[in-house]
Amino acid sequence: MIIMIRKFLILSVCFLMLPGCSPLGVAAGVGATAGIAAAQEGGLSAAIDDARIQIEINDLWFKYNVEMFRKLDLTINQGRVLITGVVQDPEARVEAVRLAWQPEGVKQVINEIQIAESEGVVGFAKDTWITTRLRTAITFDREVLSINYSIDTVRGTVYLMGFAQNRSELNRVIEIARTINGVNGVVSYVKFVGGESQTGDVDNGSTYQSTYEDNYVYQNAQGQSVPVRPYEDSNMPVDLRGSQAQPDYGTDSSSYSNNVDPMFSQEPSAPAQPTQRQGIESEEILWDDQ
Repeated sequence: MIIMIRKFLILSVCFLMLPGCSPLGVAAGVGATAGIAAAQEGGLSAAIDDARIQIEINDLWFKYNVEMFRKLDLTINQGRVLITGVVQDPEARVEAVRLAWQPEGVKQVINEIQIAESEGVVGFAKDTWITTRLRTAITFDREVLSINYSIDTVRGTVYLMGFAQNRSELNRVIEIARTINGVNGVVSYVKFVGGESQTGDVDNGSTYQSTYEDNYVYQNAQGQSVPVRPYEDSNMPVDLRGSQAQPDYGTDSSSYSNNVDPMFSQEPSAPAQPTQRQGIESEEILWDDQ
């Protein structure tokens, strides 16, 4: 119920923010929010596009299934859509990603939906506490431009998205996150300012199904093993490279076909080309629109 109310409030504010989807309308409607958006990497125009995409995806989810709308969260950064949350039905997971591709301007969909039983209000409270603790820590850290980071926590796993000024800053944010009590893992989808996406060429349009491995972990301040799971990229710092371990979705791996979903909403103009890069167990759906 708490999540439902929060989402309705967010959507209500967003609709008020976007009269005609014009920058002037947004600036008049949100004031301080517009100032924050302008200060972020990408500026106000990108923030408006991301807000529109978020409204449209939430609307599609709500019309398809209220439970999908209630249980899943979106983080959107310059057309890159990160979906997090927990569902019980594998088909709902596939459909959620398919719908996320439909709004104009979506460049990439990152699927971090887990298939498991909900942990209820207690689990939600723990995740909210972790997110708040990390947000507070990086806000008061002079070495981190915290406004460029989005944070989401699901079942103890922290998901980072946004822009880092450099590798040192990103490493610091990850280090802070992994030392928070209750954190089970840290997943980075952060881009470097002026650099390429750490998850590949987003302009081609691709869906990433993440996977894990158990052999790459850190010890946090409480002595707990905490995996750190960035996607492999030639620009990544060496000490963060590593494969990823598959989360427990509560399904039989023999019947789940490597956990790769057919997650695109429209037919590509060229055949799909499965690719593998070191450190990634996923299938990229690539096509040329020209």
